[in-house]
Amino acid sequence: MPEKIINLELVDQLDFFGINETNFQLLKKSFPKLKLVLRGSLFKVIGDPDEIETFETKFNAMLKHYEVFGKITESDFLGILENNGFDYTEQKEVSKDVLVYGRNGLIIKPLTKNQKKLVEAIEKNDMVFAIGPAGTGKTYTAVALAVKALKAKSVKRIILTRPAVEAGENLGFLPGNLKDKLDPYLQPLYDALRDMLPSAKLLTLIEEGTIEIAPLAFMRGRTLDNSFVILDEAQNATIPQMKMFLTRMGKVAKFIITGDITQIDLPNRQPSGLIHAAIILKNIEGIDLVELDETDVVRHKLVIKILNAYKVQE
Repeated sequence: MPEKIINLELVDQLDFFGINETNFQLLKKSFPKLKLVLRGSLFKVIGDPDEIETFETKFNAMLKHYEVFGKITESDFLGILENNGFDYTEQKEVSKDVLVYGRNGLIIKPLTKNQKKLVEAIEKNDMVFAIGPAGTGKTYTAVALAVKALKAKSVKRIILTRPAVEAGENLGFLPGNLKDKLDPYLQPLYDALRDMLPSAKLLTLIEEGTIEIAPLAFMRGRTLDNSFVILDEAQNATIPQMKMFLTRMGKVAKFIITGDITQIDLPNRQPSGLIHAAIILKNIEGIDLVELDETDVVRHKLVIKILNAYKVQE
């Protein structure tokens, strides 16, 4: 008997089929002539070829809905089942401000005036510097823009990088191999991605190289094309490192460089490549600079007070 096997490896089945597999039961009721077998990540559909084709069309719409919105409810399942050729983008209201729908339907969008400026700047330019204090959402907004571009297929990969320099600590004192030593420095980038992509899908994209997270030194000698590239904590890049990084840009690429010039941890009082680049590149067409400030802080309200207190002491 004809059958179709669908791989659900990138789907969180609890999110997708619901508690007690409510949505799975809806599928069974809607397609009584088909035998539906769910074993691990493999979903087997057995029955009449025409019936399987109809099922596949609707099930693919469900998978697409889940991918775009980060969740799918029982009512979404019913909506797709009841409407042949269901168009999720037209049937479900989508805010123009939303950058991506993260895990469990988390809505990720710019929350402040300057975060919106960052979004507008990268739409009009291929390279944007975003400079501001801690907690202003520079990195988070940049990562959301990168995920949005990947989902829209306007780029083929995301590359996230940071200088391996932190508050006087030394990589050599950390336990483990090179990856183990470097991962703590790159953790904020992983954290942002985990909010925006299902765990299984994120792991697959990293293993495939579609998403790459690496220290700045690993960018040397490369051409970064068809990519959305973010240099985070750029205040800790030296002038030669910044020049090296900026000249990696391929013909089709978007670059966002984020940093906080009040938290420079470079040894021996070396000048920051971020400050230098922001000054000498500010009048070049295609490059923009967005400055964020205390009004953009989206962390705990105490963070604003802390920043202001330190400002008084400077």
